[in-house]
Amino acid sequence: MDPIGDAFEAHRDRLRAVAYRVLGSHADAEDAVQEAWLRLARQDTGVISNLGGWLTTVVGRISLDVLRSRGVRPELSFEDRLPGFTVTLDDAPAPEEVVALGDSVGLALVTVLDSLRPDERLAFVLHDVFAVPHGEIGAILGKSADATKMLTSRARRKVQSARQPVSAGRQEREVVRAFLAAAGQGRFEQLLRVLHPEVRFTVRTPDGTFVTLGSTEVATRARVAGSAARGHAATVNGRPGIISWSEDGAPLSVLAFIVSDGCITEITAVVDPAELALMDLPDPV
Repeated sequence: MDPIGDAFEAHRDRLRAVAYRVLGSHADAEDAVQEAWLRLARQDTGVISNLGGWLTTVVGRISLDVLRSRGVRPELSFEDRLPGFTVTLDDAPAPEEVVALGDSVGLALVTVLDSLRPDERLAFVLHDVFAVPHGEIGAILGKSADATKMLTSRARRKVQSARQPVSAGRQEREVVRAFLAAAGQGRFEQLLRVLHPEVRFTVRTPDGTFVTLGSTEVATRARVAGSAARGHAATVNGRPGIISWSEDGAPLSVLAFIVSDGCITEITAVVDPAELALMDLPDPV
């Protein structure tokens, strides 16, 4: 029996979620949680009255150090930090932390959080996502509760100002639906109306990644996307998307769209079973 190990494991998922929301990197989040375990192993646990709070504080401090270190070393690309997609079904209940943010925790949100200073980012995530009191966050940052509250408020304003309006999100989905309908019916002229002249279509297959550029070429190859229209509408990295499954429930494809000024500027289709298997995808509906 290892009561301390068991107690830590009971908090692991939350700690990993905290670190990932702050750092935007699964690998860095795992490292932060492992470092927290090592520190707990060296700690006299008899003096810890609230293990969950103690561990959150430790992970917060470790994450803050990582954020600050990024200012003196080259930053990883989104592709390196966030392999795969964050996919949620459009009509599925969102996790409570996503509801609190009012946005998908994918590349779109990470882009916004990356614009915050390390102390702003930590304060915003811990308070607005995980409901950590300002006094506890202040202890991590070395600030008073009032100063931390002002820091969180400033970070919240920055995030809210950078979020995409809900109405724009609906318009994006209308454009995607129009594209899928035209692709499914083979209506070439209608496809050209919703595709940006310099649209980029990337297909990730078992044989490699293939890229098609230009509206005419993409419209010609749109059958790949049109066949996915029978799938389920989803949000992929904060953007409109489609996920489809085979009859036995295995994922067949995930499509993600980027829309700007009423035109699709980028489409990414993942049809590689090996890559799909590594994604944390929702169950078939």
